[in-house]
Amino acid sequence: MTSAAIATSGLTKRFGHQVAVDSVDLLVPPGSVYGFLGPNGSGKTTTIRMLLGLVTPTAGSVEVLGRPMPGSVGSVLPRVGALVEGPAFHPYLSGRDNLARLDAADRTTDAGSAAARVDRALDRVGLLTAARKRYRAYSLGMRQRLAIAGALLRPRDLLVLDEPTNGLDPQGTREVRSLVASLNDDGTTVLVSSHLLSEVEQMCTHLGIMHLGRLVAQDTAARVRARSEPEATVDTDQPEVAATIMRELGLSAVSATAVAATGRLGEVAPEKVVAACVHAGVPVLGFRVGSPSLEDVFVSLTGEGFHVGD
Repeated sequence: MTSAAIATSGLTKRFGHQVAVDSVDLLVPPGSVYGFLGPNGSGKTTTIRMLLGLVTPTAGSVEVLGRPMPGSVGSVLPRVGALVEGPAFHPYLSGRDNLARLDAADRTTDAGSAAARVDRALDRVGLLTAARKRYRAYSLGMRQRLAIAGALLRPRDLLVLDEPTNGLDPQGTREVRSLVASLNDDGTTVLVSSHLLSEVEQMCTHLGIMHLGRLVAQDTAARVRARSEPEATVDTDQPEVAATIMRELGLSAVSATAVAATGRLGEVAPEKVVAACVHAGVPVLGFRVGSPSLEDVFVSLTGEGFHVGD
């Protein structure tokens, strides 16, 4: 058995002739916040379902918390909290009553301590004061937090969240982000499938990027971002001339705005860009080298934008 929170080898799922997940080797380190990214139809949700034993793989193997799945569902799932494809609660019941019904469905817990478990979970997500409010009166952020509370009715070693900030306003998104960080600080490993790259950059220590059913990148967040070439930007009142110089030096993806020229350095030393501009009489009002954004890396790996998740 591995020491990873999640480990898959050659994980594959076919639906007829369609390959939804193609030989994926996922590795989620214990104690990490793992961002699981990919455009619509990339296979993220199907992969998550196989991790949780909800879908049987066509080929390959899955280990969750060091145990093989789906063979160890009975011993593993009580240690795993999951939110897949959004919360589903009774709108006419209060937040507390909804969680009580959810808790009652777990035959492995002590019914005598149910009330304490429910209140503890509500308090953990900051909803204790709204416990008596009906679910239909909850904001989207409160609904997502209640769903996470449902996953926290008992202590969890692993939390799997599929699009936990989907449809939330900025305040709700911040609430969920803060909660994920807090849970991780307490030692819970978190896998987050999300389409909000800015949130993933702030939350996640590790990243995995899916495309057309394959895992095209996986590493620490810093190393995944480092896969793309750094960009150099020259601030000048002659941006088109500066752009031409950059192209002649061998920079790629060169572009110009009204006040600057930008290009990917590749093997070109940054100081050569400045020297060449000065030598050509182009005034350099400012110069900087920046790391590519996560969106830049994503586009370079998948060839498409990132606006929706599957």
